[in-house]
Amino acid sequence: MARLALLSTSDKTGLVEFARILVEEFQFDLISSGGTAVTLKEAGLPVTKVSDYTGFPEILGGRVKTLHPRIHGGILARKDLPEHIKDLETHQIRPIDLVVVNLYPFAQTIAKPNVSLAEAVEQIDIGGPAMIRAAAKNFAHLTVLSNPDQYENYLTELRQNGEPSFAFRQACALAAFRHTSTYDLAISNYLATDESFFNVSGKQLQPLRYGENPHQPAAWYQTGTVATGWTAATKLQGKELSYNNLVDLEAARRIITEFSDTPAAAILKHTNPCGVALGNSLAEAYEKAFNADSVSAFGGIVALNQPIDAATATAMTQTFLECIVAPGCEPEAQEILAKKSNLRVLTLADLKTGPKQTVKVIAGGLLVQSSDDAEENTTQWQVVTEKQPTPEELAELLFAWKVCKHVKSNAIVVTKDNTTLGVGAGQMNRVGSVKIALEEAGEKAQNAFLASDGFFPFDDSVRTAAAAGIKAIVQPGGSLRDQDSIAAANELGIVMVLTGIRHFLH
Repeated sequence: MARLALLSTSDKTGLVEFARILVEEFQFDLISSGGTAVTLKEAGLPVTKVSDYTGFPEILGGRVKTLHPRIHGGILARKDLPEHIKDLETHQIRPIDLVVVNLYPFAQTIAKPNVSLAEAVEQIDIGGPAMIRAAAKNFAHLTVLSNPDQYENYLTELRQNGEPSFAFRQACALAAFRHTSTYDLAISNYLATDESFFNVSGKQLQPLRYGENPHQPAAWYQTGTVATGWTAATKLQGKELSYNNLVDLEAARRIITEFSDTPAAAILKHTNPCGVALGNSLAEAYEKAFNADSVSAFGGIVALNQPIDAATATAMTQTFLECIVAPGCEPEAQEILAKKSNLRVLTLADLKTGPKQTVKVIAGGLLVQSSDDAEENTTQWQVVTEKQPTPEELAELLFAWKVCKHVKSNAIVVTKDNTTLGVGAGQMNRVGSVKIALEEAGEKAQNAFLASDGFFPFDDSVRTAAAAGIKAIVQPGGSLRDQDSIAAANELGIVMVLTGIRHFLH
């Protein structure tokens, strides 16, 4: 008796070619349902509709097609059990040797803008997961293919062995269970209305050479079935991305999205910005960011908020950089950058869209929080000093505040002319961060601006800033001793603005 294949797919990539080989080279009989049967018939392939095979029509507008004993009996029968074989014979059920099924495009549907709940629910597959799971459970006796990428390997197994090996069938079963697991997770996350459960899963895109250090194995995983974020980026050139590259690139993406209306450049090292600037052109923004701390910029990660042009590309080839990311790259710029063959250059059209939540793993669990993506609104800031900022000074404070948000706490940022002059990051006390940022700024701190990601519990840092020449400070406020810092600012003639929101980054 000819072998029997059941084909029911949403993604029909390569399906007709695959089915034709099954029929013509290996003499399979085909049964199929819905649109898949129509596709195969239009290609001139002999196929039996599921409704004809079961003797029961598709009902409920196609919602019920394959949920029938003749289908699931053929999938679940164990060929090594006489009683199973007898049941098949009694009910005239053919054992199915191959199940080729993939699921309705739920994740792709909900990724579209303005999708209604009803539209999303209609893409929840029922018969597909049932067939995949049944076939995967019975992998000892048949093969389940849930991805078009598996077709060629299946044909190779047939050509080499006459039938798929046990190891191949088991691997396909595992892939099938992962497929349905990811599918169910997407549905669960979409429908969730509370935070009682948090689920996350990912498919490995590629192993990485190592993690943060050479002795730590690492890999890169994609969440969901639709490529987004860095999985949707285009790598134009350069060496393979490392674990640390990807961590730094994500930090760079987050900071550059703060700036959209004006050309901006950010240079990062170890996830902290060492130079950030705005300019009249992208090249000017990069030069200002680079000169802010040219020593730290060596080996840095560069993020740009506009497509790379030739002038900016030329400037970036003057020093050693690890990675560059921008929303695009002009052809002339790409030719210039190609001279640095090891330099990793990526384009990511949608730099703004990032994860809605951040996750950290701790012993025995996960910590989950919403991303710190609150939009800054200076109209809600409070000027608490006698001296008032001009509109230009307020704009500079906003720039400093946006950069400070992306510096590891305790964080202090000194800026002038929309350019960082000094960054104090990750110190155990705020006084230390103030000293580092001011020392780095040096004489340029005269008439500069200072941002702090947390409040000042004492007035000492305010006095240190004033002594260095700082003219205005922005900080969240909220200390029991805010008045001490405000009084010091008034005494020293400094503008102080409270934002009412802090941006700790641990």
